[in-house]
Amino acid sequence: MANRKKLNPDESPRAALGVRLRTLREGRGWTQEDLSDRMGYSATHISGVEIGRRTPTPKFTASADKALGTGESLARQGEAVLNPAILDGFPQFVVQEGRAVEIRLFELGVLPGLFQSPAYAAAITEGAVQRGAITEQQGDERLTLLDRRQRSLERTPPPQIYAVLDESCLMQQVGGPRVMSTALDHLLALARLPNTVIQVSRFDLGARRSFYTPVTLVTMPDRSQVAYAESALSGQLQRESRFVGPLFTAYHQLQAEALSQAESVAVINQVRKGMS
Repeated sequence: MANRKKLNPDESPRAALGVRLRTLREGRGWTQEDLSDRMGYSATHISGVEIGRRTPTPKFTASADKALGTGESLARQGEAVLNPAILDGFPQFVVQEGRAVEIRLFELGVLPGLFQSPAYAAAITEGAVQRGAITEQQGDERLTLLDRRQRSLERTPPPQIYAVLDESCLMQQVGGPRVMSTALDHLLALARLPNTVIQVSRFDLGARRSFYTPVTLVTMPDRSQVAYAESALSGQLQRESRFVGPLFTAYHQLQAEALSQAESVAVINQVRKGMS
């Protein structure tokens, strides 16, 4: 134990996965040899992944999920490790999102990933490929990860989702009128679900708006709360209550200032009809 390497899960996606694998293993009282017997990988290989020296392959993470009974959780996190187009911090957030009982989000400019129709998501990804921001392979991996995130919401019971969308999310033409029409139809369908509340924040909210950048807030099964926000270069996952608490307060204030769901649905319908 004296030589046990300590890792900072915020150091990199690879370190975050290694820490989580070690935590899951030790939480079951297993040695690396015990996990080796269940996975078919050597204890040395498992140790390498846990301390961040080996990159986990999709086959490895799928085997670990099966051995540990974690569904596709490690596989999703492993995909993010392999994809440098995904911001640091996001892999850790995806894990939290997949377990959350409540998700609160505020978005600007584009529809949130969880609410994107396949054609809308493909149009955004294609734009990134054309700009040279990511490769076609990375684009495919992004879409695969998004599909898994969206499917994770179908679990039983599903998480309660509260979304406040800046009006710009509806006005920004992504993929052309046909893609936008389908995307808004999909958004309206989501608004009809019993576990989803969608509100629109109008442009004239002005100084009364609480956020000027996107933010996602999640509540875990033990009622702990986590916040995630992105800059152009990185994503940050925040767990400390002294930082997260004020964000939840600001979010509730934003919900109070935004249109009700009924009013928001009417606005979305109006925008949708204007694209016909």
